Amino acid sequence: MADATPILLVGCGKMGGAMLAGWLDQGIEPSAVVAVEPSDTLAAELRSCHGITVASGAVDIPGGFVPSTVIFAVKPQMMDDAVPDYAGFVESGALVLSIAAGKTIGYFEDHFCASSAVVRTMPNTPAAVGRGITALVANSHVSSEQKAAAESLLTAVGETVWLDDEAMMDAVTAVSGGGPAYVFLLIESMTNAGVAAGLPLDVSARLAHATVTGAGELARQADEPPSQLRQNVTSPGGTTLEALNVLMAEDGMQDLFDRAIAAATRRSRELAG
Repeated sequence: MADATPILLVGCGKMGGAMLAGWLDQGIEPSAVVAVEPSDTLAAELRSCHGITVASGAVDIPGGFVPSTVIFAVKPQMMDDAVPDYAGFVESGALVLSIAAGKTIGYFEDHFCASSAVVRTMPNTPAAVGRGITALVANSHVSSEQKAAAESLLTAVGETVWLDDEAMMDAVTAVSGGGPAYVFLLIESMTNAGVAAGLPLDVSARLAHATVTGAGELARQADEPPSQLRQNVTSPGGTTLEALNVLMAEDGMQDLFDRAIAAATRRSRELAG
């Protein structure tokens, strides 16, 4: 892992907590991390489980702590209140890494200074089980060493992909940021369709859940693209083909996804604007 330490983690909810667990599993020393978490209950849990230093706010961070990386993992609607408190840490030359949806690189440059090194990212919730994917984009002030450090922090919870253009982040938000919800909806829809076809709810739910998760694992391990895997399951004149004739019709799944991703992309732009 490229050296991103010491790390100041601002916000330690589900995503911040998943990242923290991944870092420690990969060998980062607890003493190299200071987390800011206002919840007394969660703070106590972090100290007990991970042995890290936890502050309730910026003013409680131990004196003399100089981070190499400041990670903002608070909710976007809380960012305006949180960011100004950490200007001093960023001015020391720390890399700013944000996982907040809709907060642009320019947002952080405006709050800190135009020459701040900023990496904006969009992870997704499978990071909680180490199977996420995160898109990253950096401003021109991020060094190659800082890019490597940022990537190492995010690979602790899954795969990473770098973007050349920050404008792509809206589509990333639509595809992978919200993508887990679409997959969960697929499981729900298959379950409901199975019930409509005559299966008991518990049986249909188990079949749908195992089929989607199993197919995802097969897609991950296979050398063939998804289109070929689909064809491998589809016998000429068989039942799967009948279903695919509906799903792949002109107004079928592709049309639905095109419209859904376009709607989410538009909304991401609106929130960022």
